[in-house]
Amino acid sequence: MDVLDTYSGHTDPGGAAIRRDLAAVTITKVSVGPMDNNAYLLVCKATNEALLIDAANEPDRLADLVGSGADRPELRTVITTHRHADHWQALGAIAGMFEPRTIAHPLDAPELPIPTDELVEDGGVIRFGDAELEVIHLRGHTPGSLALVYRDATGPHLFSADNLFPGGPGKTWDEATFTQLMADLEERVFGTLPDETWVYPGHGDDTTLGAERPSIPAWKERGW
Repeated sequence: MDVLDTYSGHTDPGGAAIRRDLAAVTITKVSVGPMDNNAYLLVCKATNEALLIDAANEPDRLADLVGSGADRPELRTVITTHRHADHWQALGAIAGMFEPRTIAHPLDAPELPIPTDELVEDGGVIRFGDAELEVIHLRGHTPGSLALVYRDATGPHLFSADNLFPGGPGKTWDEATFTQLMADLEERVFGTLPDETWVYPGHGDDTTLGAERPSIPAWKERGW
């Protein structure tokens, strides 16, 4: 797989991956499957330990992303952000290839195709090598949807899954789930993270909280 070292936030299905080089970790984004699902490979530079967010589809391409040489990172953790099937089509295959620990929220874990090794709640921490992700539980898109925050000197990096996209919150199913997701986004995301926070969604292009924050009143007015 081609990996571009110029990070734009945009990837194409079947196309090259893109890598962002931060001080302590690298973040590599690739689009997989027919629904343009984003998978993210994070590697701790000090230990060469890797973590994958959403083994969504195309397990051979995801394995290629990890690499095959002697210096490839050791994939020890796979996080599934939520129960929807387009986010775990490759989970069983990747688990068989690499034998990582698997992580999800307890409300969504029973819907996944293989047992979950570790359950995480809001405020939890997931460590990989010398790095860590903070867990944010966002209710509405599914009962156990997760977002994840990596903090760097350049600012926070938010993996928002299907909870937040450029242009609005993720899909909800009725007024109650929309209201819940908006409340959680306002309190747990926009209420705690700064405008420079980079947002990596579950599908499509990246954004920032600063680009999206002015539209919150319009989202609420628009409703579900």
